[in-house]
Amino acid sequence: MSAVGNNGRNKQKIALPSSIKDGWFSETEPMWPGQKLSIALEEFSEDKSVLFYEKSQFQSIMVFRSAQHGNVLVLDGVIQLTENDEFAYQEMITHLPMFAHHNPQNVLIVGGGDGGVLREVCRHDCVQEITMVEIDEMVIEVSKRYFSESTATSFGDKRLTLIHEDAAEFLRRHNSNPSRRGYDVILADSSDPVGPAETLFDPAFYEQMHSALNEGCVIAAQLECFWTHSDLIMNVVACCADIFDTVDYASTMVPTYPCGQIGFLLAGKGENAIVRRPQREIHKSLQCQLQWYTPAIHTASFILPKFIEDRLVVSRPSPMIFDVDDNTDEQHDCFLSRCTIS
Repeated sequence: MSAVGNNGRNKQKIALPSSIKDGWFSETEPMWPGQKLSIALEEFSEDKSVLFYEKSQFQSIMVFRSAQHGNVLVLDGVIQLTENDEFAYQEMITHLPMFAHHNPQNVLIVGGGDGGVLREVCRHDCVQEITMVEIDEMVIEVSKRYFSESTATSFGDKRLTLIHEDAAEFLRRHNSNPSRRGYDVILADSSDPVGPAETLFDPAFYEQMHSALNEGCVIAAQLECFWTHSDLIMNVVACCADIFDTVDYASTMVPTYPCGQIGFLLAGKGENAIVRRPQREIHKSLQCQLQWYTPAIHTASFILPKFIEDRLVVSRPSPMIFDVDDNTDEQHDCFLSRCTIS
């Protein structure tokens, strides 16, 4: 059931999933009943636009070329990324925790087989070691082939150790090793809590991440959309409030995700762990490489609509309040004040 050919084109017509019909891909809806996103294929002929479709040991994997969003990666019928907007997710899940740490050197990536989080971690020169645990080797191989110029650009980085294993089992083994080296940042870039990612939403997994962290260090984990999964978000935040010293929820916008919004759990170990503002300056050379993340976006991502903030406030520790520098208004002044209206 694969569509793999020279130059990203399939050699022969294959049996396509029911999610492809009349020149459109439509998501299945196991996680958000009542809605699904549809994206037009680049060419009306499905066998020309579908670049890959095969079932791995763990899930179905599909890549298709879309009319407006570049190549699209789909796992078990659900969109994981499009080349057009992936940076809004990859940069935020990575740089929020990376800049919440004053000097991250040892980083663990859970999942992230498309390579986007790895790409962003590799932008930090202070990082010395990167361990990536992705259970599905096929996702990585497919990403290397069809996203080699977007997300899958850093698998050759010499700092990377790549492991194909269930992340929960990896952490259990890591934490039982008395000579283990703790992590400064852990990034759980999981898919939705069904199939191979289900164990990554279990309370025991957050306890394992906490044990694997160094003191004063932070984790970030994909934590769904507050329009569709507010109960899940509240449960995870409440659970992690019993485990971590600092717990918070940050938000970003991704047009091809449900409702155009997705959020992240940010949690810190130790009283000095702060996630709501950067703990170090971003170098100009790094900022020039980014399309979404800025220090101002970092802080603003924790400002949530009242209806979700009202629910979070009873589930998490009170966010740390910090003094605002005297020149903050000058640095973050409203763009309208700089506009001339004719």
